[in-house]
Amino acid sequence: MATANKICSLGRRIYRFAASVSGVIALLIILWGCTASDFNVGSIVWKTYSNSRYGFEFPYPSNWTSLAASENGDGIAFISPQDNSVEIRGWASHQLPNEQESVKKIKSNFQTTQGVSGMLVVEVDRRAGSMTLTLTQSQVKYHLQGRSKSQEFQNYYRLFYYIAQQYRISKF
Repeated sequence: MATANKICSLGRRIYRFAASVSGVIALLIILWGCTASDFNVGSIVWKTYSNSRYGFEFPYPSNWTSLAASENGDGIAFISPQDNSVEIRGWASHQLPNEQESVKKIKSNFQTTQGVSGMLVVEVDRRAGSMTLTLTQSQVKYHLQGRSKSQEFQNYYRLFYYIAQQYRISKF
């Protein structure tokens, strides 16, 4: 019985160590992405996606390919020509009444160049990294998400961040 407890205790310590190491690695990837110097906004030819149903727009690199727009007109996704697992996705939806109360409790941590405040969340796990911007205006929730494989996320972090900064709501 004592041997089984030691094995379980050792297993828990190994699991906690692995979990903390993966968390540190994710943090390092994010911080490294913040300082990446290979992103130059002026070297990219930009296009602008505009959504007439919800009145939002954002820039995207002109050589990225759009996926089929949603039938209901809520948004679109673009994929990188170098790697189709890298995407930028923008969409909007009307808020449900019970969502409105929970949104009021969330503090914003990001502001677009237009001056709209929202929540920017960066998540990195073993498979994928993502940056998701959520803005709420006039009972509409606007979303912008950049995704890539986790090992490539640092290469796209500044691109995704720039696009989030440039996101605009025309009905603002």
